[in-house]
Amino acid sequence: MLKIDLTGRLAVITGATGQLGRVMADVFSDCGADIAVHYNSNSSKAEELVRTIKTRGRRAEAFQADITNYESVLEMQKRISETLGNPDIIVCNAVIQYEWKPVLEQDIPDYYSQFESCVMQNVYMAKAFVPAMIENKYGRFIAVNTECSAMAEANCSAYTSAKRGLDGFVRCFAKEVGEHNITVNQVAPGWTVSYVDRENHTEKQEQYDRTVPLRRRGTDMEIASMAAFLASDLASFTTGAYIPVSGGRVMPAI
Repeated sequence: MLKIDLTGRLAVITGATGQLGRVMADVFSDCGADIAVHYNSNSSKAEELVRTIKTRGRRAEAFQADITNYESVLEMQKRISETLGNPDIIVCNAVIQYEWKPVLEQDIPDYYSQFESCVMQNVYMAKAFVPAMIENKYGRFIAVNTECSAMAEANCSAYTSAKRGLDGFVRCFAKEVGEHNITVNQVAPGWTVSYVDRENHTEKQEQYDRTVPLRRRGTDMEIASMAAFLASDLASFTTGAYIPVSGGRVMPAI
């Protein structure tokens, strides 16, 4: 029977205290991985995650960094290496939140912030962590994209344009590091049900749900499960992929 087994692997998850990140940390550790829990400001949640992961017998530590600042990412890499070792898995999940508006009303700095968090985060994380993966001849680099990059709908141009830029980075990078047994892939969620929806009973969004072939929103667990699959040896021959987890709302063409 196939099983997602990450035993003995060390994963860095950026934005691990966020709505999706905390579920990824939980799922990856449940699959056997040790976790470097990245956070920007929510130190209390990061420490709570670390305690939970350690109850499973996994190693875990929390690390603060600004993922839009290269020096901060390099410092995090140094601390992770000294504390837990060199990671086998990188999940770039963090993103800067902002208010979505039409292009003519969107603040110019929002375009820069989205490019920094969606594209440059991945560049910085790659430069900081992938050299050790090349030495080890093994690595999994997973970027969190979105269905928005394929749908290109109104009022989300800053987010969409940045995530489309991320797609270009991933495809180029996958071709550059594949010879070192390193895969580079993207998970692209739709509008995802998280703990916030469960608390507020907002899981159902009828107008949106009607646009999804499966007639519902995906869950944080379903997104995290796809990421865990890509992090595992079950996905050892998959690289450069943009994988929608959107219930069929996005169907990439050949």
